[in-house]
Amino acid sequence: MLGAKVRSRVAAPWRKVLDWVLTIAVAVAVVLVFEAEVAKPYRIPSESMEPTLHCARPAVGCQARFSDRVIACELCYRFSDPERGQIVVFDAPAAAAAKCGAAGTYVKRLIGLPGETVHEDGQSRIWIDGKELNEPYVTSDARSQDVSYRNHTWHVPGGSYFMMGDNRGSSCDSRAWGAVPRPSLIGPVVMAYWPPTRLNFWTP
Repeated sequence: MLGAKVRSRVAAPWRKVLDWVLTIAVAVAVVLVFEAEVAKPYRIPSESMEPTLHCARPAVGCQARFSDRVIACELCYRFSDPERGQIVVFDAPAAAAAKCGAAGTYVKRLIGLPGETVHEDGQSRIWIDGKELNEPYVTSDARSQDVSYRNHTWHVPGGSYFMMGDNRGSSCDSRAWGAVPRPSLIGPVVMAYWPPTRLNFWTP
């Protein structure tokens, strides 16, 4: 009888430890699966999306002390098509490394859909298939500084998407290195979570 009580007292603390270990393990597994299959965090590295998304000073053109951190929904494009106006995380084409000096993952706004014709006029306004695109996210300063591609026209190939930064005069984008194939799209940005004062949500 005494031996059973001792075993019970010894076993109880270990059961608590085991419960905690299992709980933590399950929580970690859920987070890893969520990050791998559903959404991933990204840091905004450059001024190309200012002022919609901030990068950190002292880098040229950055407006904030800290870079924005955003969440991209990796699962979204498995169930829905990319839409114009979405801010998208994607793997940049190989030509981006030569044109922009950096390869890897980019964050831009989706402007042109497959098969469309994108035109930038003499005032840096964007036209899609002959209709002017309403772009409230582009500031007047950004538009006035966007002089490199005025009066240019691009055709978006089937299965690809035309990406541009909101900070047009400081964005190396599809105007320089072409459209992005659908398989290279990682997902739309659905949330800015850091710093806390920059908390924001977008509908995918």
